[in-house]
Amino acid sequence: MLLSVVIPCFNEQDNVIPLAARIAEVLSGAGVEDYELLFIDNASVDETVARVKALCAADRRVRLIVNARNFGHVRSPYHAILQARGDAVVCMAADFQDPPEMLASFVAKWREGYKVVVAVKQTSRESRVMWALRSAYYRMSRRIADVELIENYTGFGLYDREFVEIARSLDDPYPYFRGLIAELGLSLARVPYTQPRRARGITKNNFYTLYDVAMLGITSHSKVPIRLATMVGFTLSALSLLVSIGYFVLKLLFWDRFELGTAPLLIGFFFFASVQMFFIGLIGEYVAAIHTRVMKRPLVVEKERVNFDES
Repeated sequence: MLLSVVIPCFNEQDNVIPLAARIAEVLSGAGVEDYELLFIDNASVDETVARVKALCAADRRVRLIVNARNFGHVRSPYHAILQARGDAVVCMAADFQDPPEMLASFVAKWREGYKVVVAVKQTSRESRVMWALRSAYYRMSRRIADVELIENYTGFGLYDREFVEIARSLDDPYPYFRGLIAELGLSLARVPYTQPRRARGITKNNFYTLYDVAMLGITSHSKVPIRLATMVGFTLSALSLLVSIGYFVLKLLFWDRFELGTAPLLIGFFFFASVQMFFIGLIGEYVAAIHTRVMKRPLVVEKERVNFDES
């Protein structure tokens, strides 16, 4: 049984060589000799590609895909998963925040018959503020989603070939991979772990990338926000009608003494304007998600492949 380990990377020159060595050590200890390491590089500007090529030259089990440009944190790893040859595919980050030691647990669960094995963070050694924000998002998305999403699951896990082929058949150009786990309903095992701090380099995630994944998860697996916008719109419309009727009656009853004033007008105007802008932006997120899928662009455009000759 061939095991593929997919490692997306971008400017990870200090991590790729020690990571490959650590993965080989863990897999050997778990009795896995037939494996491949598939690095997919998102157009790094440091020595990442050169160092992975050195690994490829020393070991034919190490393979490399170099993207023509940076295709982001969603499309690039998903493309690599679809290119992997293994009977099972593990996807993990290159920064050691996905501990290689977890591979032994993944393989053990897979051998028990589970089609999907996911790593679930119990705690994290990142800042408390970020941990609190992430946890709040996971709880919120799980509650509003149409399917049972997994809290504190980042995509680090093992996926059987059956799952990979079903995902391939969906032909989704911008998939929310974590949501597919719950959507497809294959047998699932959860392995808890503590996420360590990044050992080398700096994180490539910023506010935009985190926001992108968050909105992708919401728009892909929940209709609650868009329906909430509709219900709030109806409620505010009814409230506005009642307030306007009230003011009209008061003016008729106290024609000479009742004055509307500017404060209620300004408060009402800015309140309704802010609510409208919020929900227009929310609708825009759904439209953008539809637009991305309709365009059907390729996941990535490859610049180079190394060690992919099947002979």
